[in-house]
Amino acid sequence: MGIITFLIVGLIAGFVARLVVPGDDPMGLVGTLVLGVIGSFVGGFLSALVFAGDLELSASGIVGSIVGAIVALLVYRFAASRGVTA
Repeated sequence: MGIITFLIVGLIAGFVARLVVPGDDPMGLVGTLVLGVIGSFVGGFLSALVFAGDLELSASGIVGSIVGAIVALLVYRFAASRGVTA
């Protein structure tokens, strides 16, 4: 997958995840893009777990990216509410 396509899919996935999960997130366009890209890798990992594939770091399709972005957003909110810092 080309890097531009990967970034566009990440941006779409991050945007959809922020629409699906209610609440206020103080992140702009770059934060949404990063959320979608992380979600793509999380979605790829989850699909490898579910479908007994190789557990390697890989990107997933748009649906897997959205699911992964939702998971990543929920983890981010949980960590932020607990006061966890990086």
